[in-house]
Amino acid sequence: MTLFGQTITGTVVLMQKNVLDINSLTSVEGLLDTGLGGFTSIVDTVTSFLGRSVAFQLISSDKVDSSGKGKVGNTAYLKGAINNLPTLGDKQNAFKIEFDYDSNVGIPGAFYVKNYMSNEFLLVSLTLDDIPNNVGTIHFVCNSWIYNAKNYQSDRIFFANNNYLPSKTPSALVYYRELELKNLRGDGTGERKEWERIYDYDVYNDLGDPDKGVAYARPVLGGSSTYPYPRRGRTGRKPTNTDPNSESRSSSIYIPRDETFGHLKSSDFLAYGIKSISQDVIPALKSVFDINFTPNEFDSFEDVFDLYEGGIHLPTDVFKEITPLPVVNELLRTDGEEFLKFPVPKVVQVSKSAWMTDEEFAREIIAGLNPGLIRVLQEFPPKSKLDSTVYGDHTCIITKEQLELNLDGLTTDEAIQGKKLFILDHHDSIIPYLRRINSTPTKAYASRTILFLKNDGTLKPLAIELSLPHPQGDQYGVVSNVYLPAIEGVESAIWLLAKAYVIVNDSCFHQLVSHWLNTHAVVEPFVIATNRQLSVLHPIYKLLHPHYRDTMNINSLARSSLVNADGIIEQTFLWGRYAMEMSSVIYKDWVFTDQALPADLIKRGMAVEDPSSPHGVRLIVEDYPYAVDGLDIWDAIKTWVQEYVSIYYPSNDTIQQDSELQSWWHEIVTVGHGDKKDAPWWPTMQTPQELIQVCSTLIWIASALHAAVNFGQYPYGGFILNRPTLSRRFMPEKGTPEYDELSTNAQKAYLRTITPKFQTLIDLSVIEILSRHASDEYYLGQRDSADFWTNDTKAQEAFKRFGTNLANVELQLVQRNNNETLRNRVGPVSMPYTLLYPSSEEGLTFRGIPNSISI
Repeated sequence: MTLFGQTITGTVVLMQKNVLDINSLTSVEGLLDTGLGGFTSIVDTVTSFLGRSVAFQLISSDKVDSSGKGKVGNTAYLKGAINNLPTLGDKQNAFKIEFDYDSNVGIPGAFYVKNYMSNEFLLVSLTLDDIPNNVGTIHFVCNSWIYNAKNYQSDRIFFANNNYLPSKTPSALVYYRELELKNLRGDGTGERKEWERIYDYDVYNDLGDPDKGVAYARPVLGGSSTYPYPRRGRTGRKPTNTDPNSESRSSSIYIPRDETFGHLKSSDFLAYGIKSISQDVIPALKSVFDINFTPNEFDSFEDVFDLYEGGIHLPTDVFKEITPLPVVNELLRTDGEEFLKFPVPKVVQVSKSAWMTDEEFAREIIAGLNPGLIRVLQEFPPKSKLDSTVYGDHTCIITKEQLELNLDGLTTDEAIQGKKLFILDHHDSIIPYLRRINSTPTKAYASRTILFLKNDGTLKPLAIELSLPHPQGDQYGVVSNVYLPAIEGVESAIWLLAKAYVIVNDSCFHQLVSHWLNTHAVVEPFVIATNRQLSVLHPIYKLLHPHYRDTMNINSLARSSLVNADGIIEQTFLWGRYAMEMSSVIYKDWVFTDQALPADLIKRGMAVEDPSSPHGVRLIVEDYPYAVDGLDIWDAIKTWVQEYVSIYYPSNDTIQQDSELQSWWHEIVTVGHGDKKDAPWWPTMQTPQELIQVCSTLIWIASALHAAVNFGQYPYGGFILNRPTLSRRFMPEKGTPEYDELSTNAQKAYLRTITPKFQTLIDLSVIEILSRHASDEYYLGQRDSADFWTNDTKAQEAFKRFGTNLANVELQLVQRNNNETLRNRVGPVSMPYTLLYPSSEEGLTFRGIPNSISI
């Protein structure tokens, strides 16, 4: 009953289903059938939400029933549409609602909702106004899909925007807090249904498709010492007929419902574009090259530039097959005249030839796509860490005399002592697989590249060692050759090829390790554990949740179309069918604590601890754009995290007594990254300092590190000559036609060695999508429902300071790029390093740090 007829009035904001659910569409036709504009015709109109279609019940935060649970109020329903709400987003609708107020039920702290309609909807928020007894307004930020009650048996629970440690939770809400976590964990059995919100773990046993044949079988990654790996989200699909340890594949992959692209943003189109390229564009283009005998080679560098200036002619029937989808029209730049076009990559927008220079080759090692691999050369000659009893002697054969030709008068020992020599090492990572890789049409080398830090702050390559497994067997070591810089004649063509072999190795390592493994894959267990073990009321959940947006969804899409057997990565990158397996072997050396930028720089010898320096470390290469900008971003992140964590954890005891936090961390270590659970470097999570470092590192990985290795893919790699992904023949030897070709047509020799035309088209199509920002992306320092994510004013104020700090950092980064003395920031290609600018607009911008790994 109401007290004197009092009511609580409220506003409900919801959004209808976005048809661009990646799992609900499996073809271009599937999208076209849904209607124009990318959205379904509205089956449930605004009026259908009225009546008794959606039911709400408030739950008390301060009054309990006889069982100790918060009292539940009377059922209320949506009453009428609100058409003039200024904060409504695209495709959102607002409704009035009135709840009976009973003082015996007390102050609302949560609510139940049940959907009786046939279709699901996204519940965005509930706002209660004028709560009696001077309580004022209460906000509930929901952003969750509400399925039909017949499918989803339990009522959905949502909590007000309070931050509570488990021990501080109002007693009336304890039951509901624990119930919601229990629902999210599930029981670990059965095949998951699309409407479920259950988070659980599994190994990577869905990459292969052994029922299609041996060529499509892939090893299970995770759960063994041979192939350790982070865990992915469990789907519970049935095993394959051929291999009971492998999970069957299907066109849809379960992810918890709230992890799907559900916010009607352009990333829906971007992500669907990847799936379309895999399922529609590649087969269509393949038919052109296979059936119509279109040459699969570029004959000159100008042929490559034609991709941006003229395009490639496609037969009319093929063109019509792949272009109905708006995203394909947008991304492939068709102009209605049956051409395939691409935007000019930033690396060749100013100069068509500067990419070939040694200075640019070296600059991109510290300011390009993969800037976190170079390290100081601390011993000479460099040695291998491979087991010599298995692989023999792999000591580098580059000599001091070869280096000293270009050491500006220094000896090798003096250069090492002065920390002026550096190495880009792609030797040990590829050698165990190189014999198998070279048994395919691809032909490659292990490589070591030694560079010298000049007095002007730039790097220059001194020598490249290319190695092959010994023909008599692995135990005999390798056969190596050393190549030195040259600027004219056949030697210059050979030197350009030597650099290409290095870049092919770097491209593979970047895509499979620096990008996929070290950001996408390692973060997914944190997403799962956070949802399973931390209540939405938990302050650490509130801290981390923005940095998980869309990650599980994009990872499931990658397993479906990118990193799967015969997927896009295997077709277009050198590592081929061994790509994911090799990333698993490299994961053996992954250390979570080393992912923090200062620790990473120190480990690679690129910085030394120095309390007098602004960030506590001093860079060895002062003009190291990724590191200089990254340290500013790192400090901003850590300052924000420290301020936030300090609000809730004033002592070690508060950390140690937080049951949810301890369960969260235990599950990450022992399950999510369970193959490394015995590693001694895991923090013990006993102090606020450990929590601050863990959360700062995780946010850095999900935001800035991913931005640094992702959004430059097309600006640098969209020009395939600059970042080839394949090599198809060995270095020409004297006396062969291939060697003679180096003097008569060096460009053709280069093009016959690197990625051919078909794979180039696929590679460019994909990396252009991956390099784009969505229209409603949230960047570092921003968050959805920025004013209502918490009612804690201290946390709100700290977050605002974080945003202000990042804005100031961006101004500093702009100033650095205008400093002409910092030559590594712009380089010969006139391409300022902007990847770590925090903000961005939509599209292909070569800047911007999204909160999360969302593409």
